[in-house]
Amino acid sequence: MDREKEKDFAHVPVNNPGGPSRPSHHSGATLAELAEVAGAALGPALAAQGDLRITGVSLDSRTIHPGDLYLALPGSRSHGATFANAAVAAGALAIMTDESGRSLLGDLVPVPVLALSDVRAVAGPVAARVYGTTGTGDSGHRLELFGLTGTNGKTTTTYFLNSLLRALGHSTGLIGTIEILAGEEAIPSKLTTPESTDVHALLALMAEKGLSAASMEVSSHALAFGRVDGVVFDVAGFTNLTQDHLDLHGGMEGYFDTKAALFTPAHARHAVITVDDDWGRRMAEGASVPAVTLSTDPLAAPGSAQWQVREVQREGVGSRFTLNGPAGAVLNVHTGLPGGFNVSNAALALLMVTTHLLGTGTGSSADSASGAGTTSGPGSGVGPGIQMLTVLTRLQEALDRFDPFTVEVPGRMQLIGTAPVAVVDFAHNPDALARALDAVRPSAPDGRLIAVFGATGERDASKRPIMGAVVAQGADVVIITDDDPHDEDPAAIRAGVLAGAREADRDGALGRIIEECDQRATAILRAVELARAQDVILVAGRGHEVYQEVKGVNIALDDRVELRKALASRGFPLTGASKIESPTDD
Repeated sequence: MDREKEKDFAHVPVNNPGGPSRPSHHSGATLAELAEVAGAALGPALAAQGDLRITGVSLDSRTIHPGDLYLALPGSRSHGATFANAAVAAGALAIMTDESGRSLLGDLVPVPVLALSDVRAVAGPVAARVYGTTGTGDSGHRLELFGLTGTNGKTTTTYFLNSLLRALGHSTGLIGTIEILAGEEAIPSKLTTPESTDVHALLALMAEKGLSAASMEVSSHALAFGRVDGVVFDVAGFTNLTQDHLDLHGGMEGYFDTKAALFTPAHARHAVITVDDDWGRRMAEGASVPAVTLSTDPLAAPGSAQWQVREVQREGVGSRFTLNGPAGAVLNVHTGLPGGFNVSNAALALLMVTTHLLGTGTGSSADSASGAGTTSGPGSGVGPGIQMLTVLTRLQEALDRFDPFTVEVPGRMQLIGTAPVAVVDFAHNPDALARALDAVRPSAPDGRLIAVFGATGERDASKRPIMGAVVAQGADVVIITDDDPHDEDPAAIRAGVLAGAREADRDGALGRIIEECDQRATAILRAVELARAQDVILVAGRGHEVYQEVKGVNIALDDRVELRKALASRGFPLTGASKIESPTDD
């Protein structure tokens, strides 16, 4: 999930521990080949087993298939080596671990054991070799890969990418917070970016199915923990950087440095970077791959980026705008999703595909997309070159015919009711909350904005009062409730959020109604009880999530289901049935 509910994976209670799908037919690799990739010596005792053929890789003993290599990593609570016998019983042919893991194993397992200093550091390259995801692999062709990082907007932008690529005739895959799609096959997603072993298995599966392109969310956790090691994206995109995950990264500079790792030759061939603030400008300046810059602020000065959003006009709940590029290049774009941030998401998705299409023509994608190396330019009286015109024409036809940026993204500005307007969104940090509140502000003069939200436990506590203040400043009615407390005291979490909200409305300066409600379903019902037809209800923080984790137990809870039930109980009109993944929606 975007909040990356990181635990020692071997000890998290799960309902369905089975791992993501794998390809059915691939040649795998020998143990000797994998030892070479990992920089480990087989040694005389294992030399005779160097021809042992490995056909899969897993970090989790519960997802081992016959023929696998088990990577036994140290965890926060125990070492993966303690589960080695279970892995062998499930069919693991060999184990790769560190020295402490080998000491734990001793002579207890009847399979070869390779030891090295840092197993996680080689997990991605090893998996890539097993599944053949370097080059064309066993399927005979390679996927066109698009990766997205940034604090907010990754999920929606990957859905926009997926939709646009399909409009252009691609068969597509998607790896992200909400779900994993391998063509028409949907696979539940537990993390924003799966473990590297699963990522490579999924990419191989997609190639085996004959898919031609895939989009992937790349979280800061994924970069920090090596989950995209061995993956090189054709185009990597950057949305924005705002306060989040500081408990992991130690501060904004550490957070920035982790994100910046995506824009290096190890992970990307080209980059498209949103430069609406200093973080984006620094990211573009520091990128060590060819980078195209994008400004999504329609009021930004001309020339502040190579491509700029202009002429934004609201249309229904969505927007129309133009994306203007070098040498007079223009694309006319529509998104049916509300908010200026979805204009930004659509522009980024469009420019990433534009950059890639230009790069598969006659020149470097970044050079072509930026206008470098051409004689035409703004004010020259010369329009886009032939390659650019061909790409723009193809894209405009897809935009006009398929409207690819009007696609429902589960739990992202998802409309549940119409009067009052009732929306569920995943906004769970200060910047995302401010943007979401602005996007759904009531149009009726006497309409009120009612917000239900909370903060996640065991995460950056410093953002809790900031979130409370943001919502108190942007909503008329503030209902603070539980999000995912994890193992933390829910009352203490709510207290931190409440402190910020009450400080923002000190002495009633803003005239807000501020309430606390520990049960989230009850808080949603309370919001509906307070609502009138002209109001707007925003339930923020959990979006598509269908379980609430409390002290290691997953409790079925879907904000969309609870909001729909509450609205129906009051006789308020609902939207048509939409795609909801929750097993509680019966």
